[in-house]
Amino acid sequence: MEEDLVVVKSTSIVHPKTLYQSDRVKKIHLTPWDLTRLRFCYPQRGLFFPKPDSNIDTIILKLKTSLSVALDHFYPLAGRLVKNFNENDNAVSFFISCEGGFGVKFDHAVAKTITVSDLVKSGFVDGLFGSLFFPATGIKNYQGVSNPLLMVQVTELKDGIFLSYGYNHTVADGKSIWMFINKWSEICSIDTGSKSMEISSSLRGWFLHAIEYPIHIPDPEIKPPSYGASTTTTNILQEIVFHLTKENVLKLKEKANNEAGIEDGKISSLQAVLGHIWRSRVKNSDMSREEETHCRVPIDMRERLNPKLKAECFGNVIQTGIAIVNVGELLDHGLGWLAMQINKMVRSQTDENAKTFAENWAKNVEIPVAVSGTLLVTSCPRFNVYGNDFGWGKPIGSRSGPPFSDGKLVVFQAVEGGFEFQACFPRDVVVKLIKDAEFLEYVDIAS
Repeated sequence: MEEDLVVVKSTSIVHPKTLYQSDRVKKIHLTPWDLTRLRFCYPQRGLFFPKPDSNIDTIILKLKTSLSVALDHFYPLAGRLVKNFNENDNAVSFFISCEGGFGVKFDHAVAKTITVSDLVKSGFVDGLFGSLFFPATGIKNYQGVSNPLLMVQVTELKDGIFLSYGYNHTVADGKSIWMFINKWSEICSIDTGSKSMEISSSLRGWFLHAIEYPIHIPDPEIKPPSYGASTTTTNILQEIVFHLTKENVLKLKEKANNEAGIEDGKISSLQAVLGHIWRSRVKNSDMSREEETHCRVPIDMRERLNPKLKAECFGNVIQTGIAIVNVGELLDHGLGWLAMQINKMVRSQTDENAKTFAENWAKNVEIPVAVSGTLLVTSCPRFNVYGNDFGWGKPIGSRSGPPFSDGKLVVFQAVEGGFEFQACFPRDVVVKLIKDAEFLEYVDIAS
């Protein structure tokens, strides 16, 4: 794929329809969950759509107009990260400013020679895809002080449209950003001048009352002493996309629960599938039996906190749970045992667990440069990805953009049901995986 195949035609800033409202929250302080992600890059996602019948200029105008309306209800996305220097302790603190009308960056790009099928098929992913079709590649969350917190790119393809976005993880988690995309598409698909619609969302309040805020931290722009020491790798990484049908997902769930001796289906479909992928990933690596292997899973804490937060609570309310086992015991046990380790880890994420983590973190601040692990799971198959109709049809595919790191595993609901994964593993592991009969018994990797 050639870099000059994608040309940006225009760049603009979209503001909320109503710039100033007296009842809006002006400042949002960051929690430990937000601050631990400051050195990570903006998450990026994208949707493929069929080619609309309308003129593209009309489509772009309608997308911008409806985005402006949606930002009225999700206005922190149009804000900006603010960093304050604290002379007393030589530290910094951050908050999100919802004033000033900073806005959202909106790019209109063209790739007239590239088709949807060139990009949406399963199998190996072209390395240039991420840098050409996503708007926020390489931007870290702490750089939200000089970059929009939400960036959008709409790319015209030969036979369709690819709508992608990157967002600052301190302002929203995956559930919140898809809630926003759902409402944006709904607004865009209707005549907002003749039909009113109800939008229900609430901002995350400050619920960690034992912590004094703003939290003072070392400047994330300054490299820590251990910078790069444990994150460098000589592995050549390869992205691969594969999916599991609904039937195979159910088979794995049944297998995991039967092996674990559980009759009530305590092990979920996703936990069973992650167990299958985790075991296959380790089996096809050169890890020693004595090594530890990790599976990191994002946990939505909205309904786990006490008191519970509203389901439509907007913000970053994600805590990362980590299941840890030795390679030897993973290989000596079956799917049921491994899936049960993930299940136990998920169930351990309680209100007490979350608040203890946050309070301890605030006393001993650590902001990682990168995260390592055999599996780094992101996103969730429960997000409403394929219901986003902007007015010319529902999505026909989805993809994740950079950053890519060893072990990253992005999970989507599949168009036809089941799960779809976009994985990034060492190339030698991928070569073995695509020949592993046990792995392929449930997984489809198209050529």
